[in-house]
Amino acid sequence: MSLVELIGQADERGLAASGLACLDRCVPLLGGDDEILRPLWASLAESGAGDWGQGLAQARNKLGQGDGDGDDGGDEAARLARRMLDAAPEDPTPAEVRLWADACSVASLQIHRLLDPAEDAVGVDSRREGRTEGMSPLVAAELRRQITVLELLAGHGAGGLRPALEVCTEGRRVLRAVVSRRARGRA
Repeated sequence: MSLVELIGQADERGLAASGLACLDRCVPLLGGDDEILRPLWASLAESGAGDWGQGLAQARNKLGQGDGDGDDGGDEAARLARRMLDAAPEDPTPAEVRLWADACSVASLQIHRLLDPAEDAVGVDSRREGRTEGMSPLVAAELRRQITVLELLAGHGAGGLRPALEVCTEGRRVLRAVVSRRARGRA
């Protein structure tokens, strides 16, 4: 099943976890640490929205509130990550969460495409729809992570949050290493 189909079938918690996982994997671009989004993950484990709004406000405060076009040193990947954070719904309704999760999926794949030194001539929309031949390694890994998170939540509900977070943590480490190598290459 394609990523687009999985997003289309996901429930509200699955969508929120999908969007949050994409954002969490891209936190290194915003200078955040591994724990910055934990309150949001915890709110998903509770029935209802929990303290989502409060956790989101704390994360935005710690990462610096941006407007999506802020000073990210001219770095398109960081701007995309900032937009994911800025677009997160404060009071997540099903419609808002669906739009946010879909936008985060596209942005995260685009970020990985921008950071991957390998060429990937096919657009991220085609990748999300299942066209995977010739995909660059970093984009392929991100696509797998997004699919895995949605499958875990679809198959296990709230019980899928912990393994989804583990998938996210692995992706964040990979992206942090890519960002670090890129910074050393610029120096």
